[in-house]
Amino acid sequence: MYLGWLMDWMAAIRLLLAVMLLRGLPWRSQAAVPAVYQPLPGLEPDQLAVVVNDADPLSRRIGAYYRKRRKIPPANVIHVRFPPDRKVLSPSRFKEIYARVLAQTPGRVQAYALAWTLPFRVGCMSITTAFASGYNDDFCATGCKPTRSSPYFNSLIARPFDVLGWRPAMLLAGKSLESVKRLIDRGIRADHSNPRGTAYLLRTHDKARSSRAVLFPAIARHFEGLWPVSSLEQDAIRNRRDVMFYFTGLTHVPDIATNTYLPGAIADHLTSTGGVLSGSRQMSILEWLEAGVTGSYGAVTEPCNFPQKFPHPGIVMEYYLRGNTLIEAYWKSVAWPGQGVFVGEPLARPFSYAR
Repeated sequence: MYLGWLMDWMAAIRLLLAVMLLRGLPWRSQAAVPAVYQPLPGLEPDQLAVVVNDADPLSRRIGAYYRKRRKIPPANVIHVRFPPDRKVLSPSRFKEIYARVLAQTPGRVQAYALAWTLPFRVGCMSITTAFASGYNDDFCATGCKPTRSSPYFNSLIARPFDVLGWRPAMLLAGKSLESVKRLIDRGIRADHSNPRGTAYLLRTHDKARSSRAVLFPAIARHFEGLWPVSSLEQDAIRNRRDVMFYFTGLTHVPDIATNTYLPGAIADHLTSTGGVLSGSRQMSILEWLEAGVTGSYGAVTEPCNFPQKFPHPGIVMEYYLRGNTLIEAYWKSVAWPGQGVFVGEPLARPFSYAR
């Protein structure tokens, strides 16, 4: 059964690459930013709502800072109230909060920024998927089982709520207010920057957590001459100054603070509890943000090592490099997002090709 799902997953990248080749999109040389005839649109500030927990002083300050820095319309700031510092919300409590959020959300809004670090889970599923589509047990799994698919996966959809009834969500999370402010500032600094960097794809000694490595050869071949991809068999990279993408699989990734991450950089590690943002024995994805990354993703409950439950490096790179915002590109790269949480600055858009 696992092999069958893995083959479906691999078929998704083959289909994507075939479609891209048929479009005949021109790109510049390997070291340069890709230039496409038909760049993709990205979400605008008036299409994003910021959800603030009024019972949490830190959430209020994060929301206020983000609204000001990103020029989010005041009508797009949604206020709810629940006890702060809880790791997990019950489904019944979440449904009450979610109903209030939906009642306050302007119709133009296509995505949510959640202005807190805790909670990161609702029952057995991630809080970002719960806000995207509503709570549903089909997004959960006990043991190694597939979960409900995302209709947004690997799609060219520009307005997910209008088309699918989904509003992708991302946590504005960090270890402190200053950490979140730095995250927000990095995302803004990334806009239109057209950085020249490298994608690092690491097959580590941990075979179980390197399940995505089966995809790496095809990804490297596709981006050859288009964007630098370094596919390596080692546990970490160190002292690199050009990190734009970093995908690996370990319980703890060493030396991440030695690297320089370009504004807008995305990095994650496939492991069981990377999305447990407080109290995990494994490395939290907040460590990526502390090191200078702008977006990450991790599991909040045991996902097994299905690659479908984690970002597909080739897909996130494709949509990001063509002009989608971070929240769009990252969400489109996860086929089964129910057990994983997205963190970062949602509107970061390094490759928008226009000012």
